[in-house]
Amino acid sequence: HQLEADIEPFRGLLLGLFFLGVGMALDLNVVAQNWKIIVSGVLALMAAKAAVIYFVARAAKSSRAEAAERAVMMAQGGEFAFVLFSAAFSQKVIDATVNANMTAIVVLSMALTPLFLILHGKYLAPRLKQKGSEREDDEIHEQKAVIVIGMGRFGQITTDILRMCGYPLTIIDKDPVMVDGMNKYGIKTYFGDASRPELLFTAGIEKAQLLVVAINDKEQTLHIVEFARKANPDIKIIARAYDRIHTFKLHRAGVEFAVRETFDSAVRTGRTALEVLGMEKGKADEISRFYFHRDRARVARMAPLYNPEDAIFQNEEMLNVAKQEDAETAAMMQALMRGEVVEWPDESEAAWPSENAAGEKAALLK
Repeated sequence: HQLEADIEPFRGLLLGLFFLGVGMALDLNVVAQNWKIIVSGVLALMAAKAAVIYFVARAAKSSRAEAAERAVMMAQGGEFAFVLFSAAFSQKVIDATVNANMTAIVVLSMALTPLFLILHGKYLAPRLKQKGSEREDDEIHEQKAVIVIGMGRFGQITTDILRMCGYPLTIIDKDPVMVDGMNKYGIKTYFGDASRPELLFTAGIEKAQLLVVAINDKEQTLHIVEFARKANPDIKIIARAYDRIHTFKLHRAGVEFAVRETFDSAVRTGRTALEVLGMEKGKADEISRFYFHRDRARVARMAPLYNPEDAIFQNEEMLNVAKQEDAETAAMMQALMRGEVVEWPDESEAAWPSENAAGEKAALLK
């Protein structure tokens, strides 16, 4: 990454020099004298490359729309052609006229590619993208108290716990393979993009008690949470968070409970490491549980200090709070190792009350 940053200014400069050289290599007099050959060559080159790329893309299971887009985008001649032409000319394999003609063909194919991409996007792409080619969202006829979005490796476990405890669920996922598999397995799952407001309305978002967002798309998670909070101010929201920064953003969007996707497994790994190093199993379990609750409460206290305009290590106020919390947590964990009694975090500090219920302890289900 440091190497990329160091050469980035020179990369732009060298690219500019390269294309300047390419433009200078185009002899307009030759183009005027041999325009029929050059135009025919440009069309032949781009047609042949586009055809080959299209069939290769289709053989690789790409859709017709994707294959056509790649074919148009990559139909131009490559920069290495100039190196080959120059070497061939220097070895007298081709004469100056042929070199000039072929150089003009490659240059013009590069110049025409943006135009062909515009034409493709305007005329060809809409025709290839047939209305019935994409699966339409399922119709949701039932509205239940709990809505779960996402049935990946994270959502499946959450769903299992809820449904095995007898809670009725409305489950939505946009992976057709996963949806068909879950329905075949006996777990009713609806296909659809939950970031679309109309789908959430048909699922009963305005009446639901609990929304669980278990997808792995950070931006879509925020979008769904923000809409759900506006549509139903009283709904309780549990959302899968990627990391601390995503947790802070979810807090600002109105989430009561943000669950970091790797946090629990990382704490368990730390507990196992303590046991491997010789710590007694009960003590390692106590320390890991203390860290779990302490860190959740710490993130909740740091969330109001998060400023999306600052980089993660540029928010001095938040960094100071984090350092202070680290020092206090370390001291308490050392005390636990010595067998001393320490004050455990208040569980209510680990959950963020919504704006319309400030100070109240959130209840997941009534």
